[in-house]
Amino acid sequence: MLIDSHCHLDHEDFAQDRAEVLARSRAAGVRAWVVPAYSPRCWSRLDSLRAGERGVVAAFGVHPCFLADLRVGDWERLEALLGNAAAVGEVGLDRGTGAADLAQQLPILERQLAIARAHGLPVILHARKTTEELLQLLRRHRPVAGVLHSFSGSFEQAQKAIDLGLSLGFGGAITHPRAQRLRRVLAALPQDAIVLETDAPFQAPHAQLGERNEPAFLTEILTVAAELRQESAEQLAEICTANTLRVFPRLEKQHVR
Repeated sequence: MLIDSHCHLDHEDFAQDRAEVLARSRAAGVRAWVVPAYSPRCWSRLDSLRAGERGVVAAFGVHPCFLADLRVGDWERLEALLGNAAAVGEVGLDRGTGAADLAQQLPILERQLAIARAHGLPVILHARKTTEELLQLLRRHRPVAGVLHSFSGSFEQAQKAIDLGLSLGFGGAITHPRAQRLRRVLAALPQDAIVLETDAPFQAPHAQLGERNEPAFLTEILTVAAELRQESAEQLAEICTANTLRVFPRLEKQHVR
């Protein structure tokens, strides 16, 4: 069994053929999907998907690029939704185009980290050009557990994240031959630090470059990761599945098979 530890199955890009996307994913051996919300505007849509599809588990949060979507009452909504959530996320820091100033992002992230800790939930973390700042913040607001999603930092930063109790998410980026530093980081990490993800419909693997990404493409990511680590795909799949279940214990409690 494979688990996609980060994908956006609720995204509008899947609105017309979500059932077929899920069927292709299951046929490829992917049996569970961690789906993190990024805006309060999609919380209800994701909660409906979670309730209707076995194996889909939700995380709810506010992505740093969607702070403007917060409305009165959303914090209370978030707390209520977390009873049926596997994590708080996708949350983090972002220096990309269109993101708010870090000074605006920081208190929102700190509040969500506090909520996650109060609920005993892991966090799904986003960092774009902010890995070091995020790690510094997490030393003060240490999460119960979590994943640094779409990891792109150095080996030294990876070790700092592991020391904080985090796992590292690897996806389509490692399949691109030019991503040599990231490939070296993945190859050098301990087995229990790694989870696999697609971030579908974003970040397609090299073989599907320019296409819509899908959870079924997790098998390509697994194949490349196993080659880089000189492990069998079967062994790495088993390890990453166990790691994902450890980070997100509510996955197992929902009897995902």
